[in-house]
Order: sequence, then structure tokens, then C-alpha cells
Amino acid sequence: MGKFARSWSLAKASLQVLRSDKELLVFPLVSGAAAVVVALSFVLPMFGLGLFEQVAGSDGLSPVFLAWLFAFYLVQYFVIFFFNTALVGAAMIRLDGGDPTVGAGLRIAMGKAWTILGYAAIAATVGLLLRAIEERAGFIGRIVVGLLGVAWTVATFLTVPVLVARDVGPVEAVKESARLLGRTWGENLIGNGGIGLVFFMLNLAVILGGVALVAFLASQQLAVLAVAVAVAGVLAVLCLALVQAALSGIYSAVLYRFAVQGEAPAGFDAVMLRDAFQRKA
Repeated sequence: MGKFARSWSLAKASLQVLRSDKELLVFPLVSGAAAVVVALSFVLPMFGLGLFEQVAGSDGLSPVFLAWLFAFYLVQYFVIFFFNTALVGAAMIRLDGGDPTVGAGLRIAMGKAWTILGYAAIAATVGLLLRAIEERAGFIGRIVVGLLGVAWTVATFLTVPVLVARDVGPVEAVKESARLLGRTWGENLIGNGGIGLVFFMLNLAVILGGVALVAFLASQQLAVLAVAVAVAGVLAVLCLALVQAALSGIYSAVLYRFAVQGEAPAGFDAVMLRDAFQRKA
């Protein structure tokens, strides 16, 4: 309950920023739509050419499939990081007392396009290596990949804010993020809860409540209402995902500013942010 209370406070403080600049929702919305287009543009040709069946019937991952997978990771990560950079850049403008616009965020991302591409290449390489380990090591490999994936996610949590705030390359940005978070190995960052915990609970409530309501309506032979509730539930989950993405970008900007400057922005609890960087005994 203590973790959820801290997470709820973080979510509310980040939501205050989002309320001031609702246009920040545009970035995760466009990012999600672009990610779907990228996925379809890579997956559908593979199905059409029957290459997935060839991979499934072969031993291990073929060089052609690995090249395809790397290209998919590269483009997909670039799209995600690009719009996340625009979101974080706009959030930092608000934290500095300005009034950000969608155009301002996109200009920040465009100015960092080559650096973002480099970071996407690093992330794509890591993703490919983790996939190769998973394929070769079986069940144990999946456990190892899971642990390495968590470590990578924690270490790179502040990479995008670093890219926005500093004129550095992708490798230096990853190193700086790891350095800032390395004081706790991400222990407190995860242990004290985060926005993800709040939205996990909200999604769980929506899904369980929706399933129960749909089942009840179906049992009463109210098929139209059951379908309407199911559609509303899906839309609610999508809306929650959109808000979560926006709040996560805002929170990463806030956490980076606090890590570098040691001062909490208005509306954020300095003690709570300080706990995220508290040294382990």
C-alpha cells in the first residue's frame, strides 16, 4: 500500500503537468499509430512471402531473418524514441516555466534525429542479442533475457531526457543514464513504485470489471449491451495506455531534472524523488 500511495502521488503530480499541456497526449498517440504502421509494413510482407514458416521450420535464426529483425527493431525504436524525445522536450519546456507546443516538441526531436537513430541502433542491437540468447538457451535463456531486459530498461530510463538536455551522442547518453541510476542499481526507482504500478491497477480494474459486466449481460441475453461494454472497455484500456505513456515521459523529465539539479519541480515531493536516488547501505 505504501508503494501504491507513492506511485499515486507521482501520477497525480505528473497529471497536473499534463492538464496544463494536454497537447502532450499527441506524441504518444502519433507514436502508437506510427508503431502499428511500422509493424504492419514489416510483418505483412513476411507473411506474404512465407518467410515466417521458413524460420519456424529451420534450426535457429537464419541470417536473413536476423537482418530483417534488426531492421524492424531499428525503425520501430526510432519511431518510439523520436516521439518520446518530443514529449520529454515539451515537458522540460513546461518545467522551465514555458508553454510548450506540439511543434516545439517536434523541433527538439528533429534536432536530435541522428542521435536518436544512433540510440535506436544501440537498442536494436541489444534487442537482437537478447533474442539470440533466448533462442539458443531455451528456458534458462528466457530467464536470463528477462533479467537482462529489466537491467537494460532501468539503466536506460533517463537516456531520452539526457539526449534532450545535453548535446551528447547516444553512447554517452546511455552511459549518463546508467551513471545517474547506478547509485541504487534501480532498486529504489522500482521498489518505491512508479506510474506503471498505478496504471497496472487501473487496467486490472477495468479489465476485471469489464469481463464481469460482459458476462452478466451475456447471461441476460443482452448481446448488444455486452458488445457495447466490451468496446468501451477496449477504448478505456487504450486511453489509459495513452495517458500512461504521456505521464511516464513527464516523470522521466522530472526525475532527470531532480537528479541533475537536486530541486523538485512545483507539485512534486522532493523527499519522494530523493528516495529514488538514495544510496544503498
